[in-house]
Amino acid sequence: MKILAIDSSGLVASVAIVSENELIGEYTINYKKTHSQTLLPMLDAVVKMVELDLKDIDAIAVAMGPGSFTGLRIGSSTAKGLGLALNKPIIEVPTVDGLAYNIGATDYSICPLMDAKRNQVYTGIYEYIDGEFQVVKPECAVSLTDILDEINAKGKKVIFLGDGVPVYKNQITEYVRVPYVFSPVHLDRQRAGAIGALACRYYEEGKIVTARDHKPEYLRLSQAERELAEKNKATQEAQ
Repeated sequence: MKILAIDSSGLVASVAIVSENELIGEYTINYKKTHSQTLLPMLDAVVKMVELDLKDIDAIAVAMGPGSFTGLRIGSSTAKGLGLALNKPIIEVPTVDGLAYNIGATDYSICPLMDAKRNQVYTGIYEYIDGEFQVVKPECAVSLTDILDEINAKGKKVIFLGDGVPVYKNQITEYVRVPYVFSPVHLDRQRAGAIGALACRYYEEGKIVTARDHKPEYLRLSQAERELAEKNKATQEAQ
């Protein structure tokens, strides 16, 4: 089995080729360029470097969200276009799940924190139970204090990672009452290798969709949608 994995859900752009046994190749960039500039050249470079004919892949995995609205649209449209052109299925991997999967088997809880702006984070809680990666709290958009309250209530030591950590590090330090650590720098951002590795499990479980049916999961309305909703509400109240 070979899976092409794509993650452009945040500041990082990442492409990987993964099999059920190994990470064959990965190209990850965390720099000040838009994903529309980087993603396709990165994909082309990885495919050429590992001498892969894209017709030989079994599926395309993509970080389906939550995350940056623009980044998700770029990753989703890239996966969708390739899926339609190659007649390959799509494996939709929740972004927060993939981020948590960066961390291998551990007796800590794993809590990714992606900065969702508006005083919220995209987050979840994950654990390894009998050596198997498990979703304890599915991905959600909540306030930082809400998720930290839940962490404190669980009473279990925890690993934090994600781009929300540097944003909220002071609050975490002040608020968390259980033992905690921050993940090392090479594991604390989205990586397509983790998306692909988790997608291998999903593929075996039959968790696939057609390219035509694939769409990203935003969890929240975009800013433009929120502003339109607020404008419509104000108009209705004025009538």
